[in-house]
Amino acid sequence: MPALSQNLLFTDHNGDPSVQVVYPNNTSTALTYVSDKIRGDGYSSNSDGFHTVMWNVSEFAGSIEVQGTLASEPGEADWSTINLSLPGNIYSVDTTGLASAVSLGTANYNNPTTTMKTYNFIGNFVWVRGRISNFTEGTVNNISINR
Repeated sequence: MPALSQNLLFTDHNGDPSVQVVYPNNTSTALTYVSDKIRGDGYSSNSDGFHTVMWNVSEFAGSIEVQGTLASEPGEADWSTINLSLPGNIYSVDTTGLASAVSLGTANYNNPTTTMKTYNFIGNFVWVRGRISNFTEGTVNNISINR
């Protein structure tokens, strides 16, 4: 039975756990936040590996990515960026006629953006987590993952 969506928890600039990360007004440097790990499909040996991620940002400038690992007790070097695909299997065609699924490794927002985005990914990852980097303004209201 699939789990309900789970919000990722980040440790904010005050050291408090929160699903919302607000860029602090007392700095002008790009910041990076990494969420706590949550169980992926591979943790329970689910065979389909299907996950959905959704993020909601307000006036956000920075990058968001989802990372996964096959390690049961991962170290920092065990994490890899997961390629995300748009729901509905959107494809692009190159000049040779080759069709490729459109995917995204890291979502980069160079200008302040307010949006909600949903992506899918397949993989029997034991653990998954979110990573916010190059964060220079705005708010990540939440990042949720469903497996």
